[in-house]
Amino acid sequence: MDVRELAVPGAFEFTPRSFPDERGVFVSPYQEAAFVKAVGHPLRLAQTNHSRSRRGSVRGLHFADVPPGQAKYVYCPVGAMLDVVVDIRVGSPTFGAWDAVRLDPVDFRAVYVPEGVGHAFVALEDETVISYLCSTPYNPPAEHGITPVDPALGLPWPEDIEVLLSEKDTAAPTLAEAEASGLLPSYAECQARYRELRSLG
Repeated sequence: MDVRELAVPGAFEFTPRSFPDERGVFVSPYQEAAFVKAVGHPLRLAQTNHSRSRRGSVRGLHFADVPPGQAKYVYCPVGAMLDVVVDIRVGSPTFGAWDAVRLDPVDFRAVYVPEGVGHAFVALEDETVISYLCSTPYNPPAEHGITPVDPALGLPWPEDIEVLLSEKDTAAPTLAEAEASGLLPSYAECQARYRELRSLG
């Protein structure tokens, strides 16, 4: 398993080895030993999510209140997607920074999104399937969003694809508006949460 930390500290790209033969291919997108070595604690699994999206569908930019927050381990078993993480932790040295990774069933990359980091993606093909491993259950009152087309963020949505947004994501505030309203998690709260998770092992 190859591991690379992204431009948003605490977020990682994982690329597993695949084993093709005449029958097809076998791959392990999530491997605990590699994950713990990179992140410092096991992935606490409370829920798995599955979505199927048409080309151009954007989901995000989403995040949850910290604590406890919701960490995600995301991969794409069908189709292709551009996965984006954004540092929305107020007080972080890299506040507002983002990184993007192409996920598909060719390289079988996965992205880990830690608590307090914003997450979004765009489907690059019709019938793109996204699988998420989530550290906490869905909690609607604690779930929030930032518009994924915030011009100040300048997220790398492909210019040759017309993006499709939900009404909720279209109406979401910009990063600056979310910060001004006190909606965003703080870097200090997130760091405390990460230390707690490492102490729990």
